[in-house]
Amino acid sequence: MTRLYVWRRPPVAGLLAGLGLLGLLTVAAATEAPRPATRPVVVVARIEGVIDLGLAPFVDRVLAEATTAGAAAVILEINTFGGRVDAAVLIRDALLRAGVRTVAFVNKRAISAGALISLAAETIVMADGGTIGAATPVEIGLPGAPAQPVAEKTVSYMRKEFRATAESRKRPPLLAEAMVDADVEIPGVIDKGKLLTLTTEEALKHGLADFRADSLPAVLTSLALVGAEVRQATQTWAETLVRFLTHQVVSSLLMAVGILGIIVEIRTPGFGVPGALGILSLGLFFWGHWLVRLAGWEELLLVGAGLILLAIELFVTPGFGVTGVLGLAALLGGLGLSLVGAGATWEVVITAVTRVAVSLLLAIAVSLALLRFLPRLPFGRRLVLETELTAREGFASAPETDRAWLGKRGTAASTLRPAGIADFEGERVDVVSDGDFIEAGERITVVRVDGNRIVVRALQRKD
Repeated sequence: MTRLYVWRRPPVAGLLAGLGLLGLLTVAAATEAPRPATRPVVVVARIEGVIDLGLAPFVDRVLAEATTAGAAAVILEINTFGGRVDAAVLIRDALLRAGVRTVAFVNKRAISAGALISLAAETIVMADGGTIGAATPVEIGLPGAPAQPVAEKTVSYMRKEFRATAESRKRPPLLAEAMVDADVEIPGVIDKGKLLTLTTEEALKHGLADFRADSLPAVLTSLALVGAEVRQATQTWAETLVRFLTHQVVSSLLMAVGILGIIVEIRTPGFGVPGALGILSLGLFFWGHWLVRLAGWEELLLVGAGLILLAIELFVTPGFGVTGVLGLAALLGGLGLSLVGAGATWEVVITAVTRVAVSLLLAIAVSLALLRFLPRLPFGRRLVLETELTAREGFASAPETDRAWLGKRGTAASTLRPAGIADFEGERVDVVSDGDFIEAGERITVVRVDGNRIVVRALQRKD
């Protein structure tokens, strides 16, 4: 008996049921092996002590790296009495354009420039006993000199800078203005004639601060970031070195030593220790200010042009004229512009030019003293070519015509600075003075002949 097998399609309902069961099993398997959750990252950077230009690149780098790493927030732990306005403005701008959440943790004070930095953060958290405010700008003169009040236009600029920062973060703008200008009066908060400084309680009451916290874990709790991975940001060795090189006293010394070394090198033959020390000092000065975005190609070109013009004035053109004036102006301008940054006012520019002028005068005075007294010291004879090596001793060979002028008296036909032209018995002779400048028309005498150099000295005038 033959059996006939007939294939039947399974019912559609059964097929759908099977697929649904398979999907449920897959979902269940995925539920049983969950992926580990990633902890949020919080970067903490400390802003302590004096706010200087070297701090701005550090904060900028921290914000950029935190943004790239996808950090949940950057917390600036602030404890400062203030510092440079241009440095605070750079940090303020970096905070306003940051691509990551920024938090200012005022622990314990944010005074002056620190207040501007705090206002630029999205969130302000203050510790118990904290203070914020007192941001009137003052002009810092030379090292050791007391601070001086600035002009009204500087106060007006800083007042608007604080107001604009507060408005961008939706904070009371009048409170920010009252921190800078004593003429701003807020009924019930501050009277006219006084600068505003708020305690933690007052800042919270008037809506300037957002939270109160006494420790970093408490700050994280306020930000709903409990359990976040905290990464402490530290300065690199290069950033620490830059902060040292851009310090007011250090930068002034670098300028003075650099100019001194170049002047001594120009006045002495060959290339030795003074020239190398001068170039190294100016190189460190410009390197530090380049990294903090103060010095650029314009400043370098100005300083280079100034040195070239001064060299032309010394060796090519007699007297001190337009070339020397332009050289000094270019040198002062290039070095002065390297000391000022964003937000610089005329008072800051004048102070910077004054610092450069003092460094330049100090370098000139020390160089004149060195060129006069150093050759007489045993150590100095190794650095400066000041010889007693005469032709008689066999160390030099001066032409007979030059040795014939030894002891002769004549008149300086041009200013000797130190090289120039003299008139002996109606004959014009190339000479060099024995260290001092000699004006045209002064009586001179030949004191020695070194090789092809005829060295003269001014005759002592009789009263």
